[in-house]
Amino acid sequence: MEKKDHWLTYDSTIGELYRNPVGHDALARVLLQLGLPEKVITNRVISGMKLRTVASLAGSKLSGGRFGLDFFDALLELADSEKDEPHPSGGKITPKWWKEAVFYQIYPRSFCDGNGDGIGDLPGIISKLDYLKKLGVDALWLSPVYDSPNDDNGYDIRDYDKIMEEFGTMEDFGKLLSEVHGRGMRLIMDLVVNHTSDEHRWYQEAKKPDSPYREYYFFRKDDGSHTPPNNWTSFFSGTAWKYEEESDSWALHLFSGKQMDLNWDNPKVREDVTAMVNRWLDRGVDGFRMDVINYISKKEGLPQGNETIGELMGYPGIEHYYYGPNLHKYLRELREKAFEPHGAFSVGETPGLGMKMCQLVTGEERKELDMVFSFDHLETPGHVRFEDYEYDLNYFRDYMIDWMEHYGNNCWMSLFYNNHDNPRMISKITKDVSRHAALAKLLAVMQLTLKGTPFIFQGDEMGLANYNFTSMDQITDVEAKGYYAGHSRKEPEQKVFAVILAGTREHARVPLPWNKKLPPCHKGLRQKPKREVYQAYRRLLYLRHQEKAFVYGSFRVLDSRKDRFVYERRLGNRVYVVDCNLGAKPCRAYQIKGQRKLVYDTVRRSGRTAANAVPDRAAGIARERAGSARILEAYEARIWRLC
Repeated sequence: MEKKDHWLTYDSTIGELYRNPVGHDALARVLLQLGLPEKVITNRVISGMKLRTVASLAGSKLSGGRFGLDFFDALLELADSEKDEPHPSGGKITPKWWKEAVFYQIYPRSFCDGNGDGIGDLPGIISKLDYLKKLGVDALWLSPVYDSPNDDNGYDIRDYDKIMEEFGTMEDFGKLLSEVHGRGMRLIMDLVVNHTSDEHRWYQEAKKPDSPYREYYFFRKDDGSHTPPNNWTSFFSGTAWKYEEESDSWALHLFSGKQMDLNWDNPKVREDVTAMVNRWLDRGVDGFRMDVINYISKKEGLPQGNETIGELMGYPGIEHYYYGPNLHKYLRELREKAFEPHGAFSVGETPGLGMKMCQLVTGEERKELDMVFSFDHLETPGHVRFEDYEYDLNYFRDYMIDWMEHYGNNCWMSLFYNNHDNPRMISKITKDVSRHAALAKLLAVMQLTLKGTPFIFQGDEMGLANYNFTSMDQITDVEAKGYYAGHSRKEPEQKVFAVILAGTREHARVPLPWNKKLPPCHKGLRQKPKREVYQAYRRLLYLRHQEKAFVYGSFRVLDSRKDRFVYERRLGNRVYVVDCNLGAKPCRAYQIKGQRKLVYDTVRRSGRTAANAVPDRAAGIARERAGSARILEAYEARIWRLC
């Protein structure tokens, strides 16, 4: 790994700050939030300006004084906290099973109900394993099934070594793991160790003033003012501190008031977490998705958050923990003591980290994480999730091109549109339901042919969209409830609910259509699965498994004009061209010279054999004469193999 040759100061330029890995991603994030293009700071004039000058101009009355010296102090301190430089490699890609795999995320509560009580469970998952195998997935990611009071649907863990009663038993889990492995698939679990439930044994002990478990969490004695120790806010609205009357102290929770942050600076916490991880790996689990893992290291002293950063990011204090001072150390330690001895896979959820910082936690030579989930592609510049707007696929294309070309072959991407924390992407692109099937197939083509590991969220293969919720009674999402409680007192209820409808995680958490009984809050909320979308996923999964060019092949852009995304994947003499129309209007197809075969087409064409009509075993391969099909329909995609 490369080391910095100098530190940034006010005499450094904007360009030097932008070349710093943390500075680059921080500035990119600021631009994203402001809805400004990258060229604002990469042009020669701005890039060459000293930070001292920029700070003076940004803090002047003329500019509104929004970005004062305290903002730049915080930015410089954050940038200089990272001693290493990323080293993206263009060399040979190291083969790994998880690079070739297609993952499928299961949200247990809403996946499949095995006992008819209206709640998904482990026996229900077991009953659908043949379906998942037929679909073609290689590995399952199981959202939390541990014992929990369910304040945040299982992400508030009460006992890491016990299964939630609603989901089943440890015997049920053992059967699930055996059945998954028996079908040649793998299983990863959700590792939630930034915080525990306040009902966890550690926290119950920690509330006692003299308990050794006191140091497992962040407690601050009240100073007599009965106000929180700092201005940090929770991601679920309100202060990030809970007052504990018994000890006259405040306890930190970045999420709900029942999700208490663990103090990873305490070696005993890390020992206990490592031991727990090893117990699950010893049972045969193949790895973990690691929940908000970049939050585990907080800045010493938990200082006040910068107001401007808090305003931009929505969460005061975030600069003190989203890329904490000991993050690399703790990730390496956990990998060395748990993941590596078992040959286990790790993918980290890392909200807020941009490409350069992700390179620093996923570079193979660094031995921290195998892969991360980065989320900047889920919202277009200037927009946030709780906002009703139309997502622009041109932004997704540009984002993917940037990562494909610059991330490096020693790092590896995750490819996803949906998960349990986001509304369905097809509904964000358009509310026209007649377009949803076409969009679902287009997204599937890109997800399964770009460079990286695809993560399908349950229901993607059915073409499921957002739900038209009509009241808060249908919402179980603690984040949405917190937003509603914080805004409905000062804004019209109808306006607040419209925002929730646009951004709530509930869209991803309604039970899948094969569940006969729905919980009372979701009664009547059913969607009919789109079979054409399911068939598209099957055939694309088959194609990806047959053609390693879509896994290890090089990536080259052929056309990136408005509403066009055409790219090449090449491995040896196997060459594929993927031609995508990102727009709602027809466009001219990419003209390929020489002989080629049409491998897949998302649109069924009368009078010709399209991929959709070919038997599964043929992987949807069809021939098409040169010069035909010169037009791509709205949201159509084609895959060609060059001969």
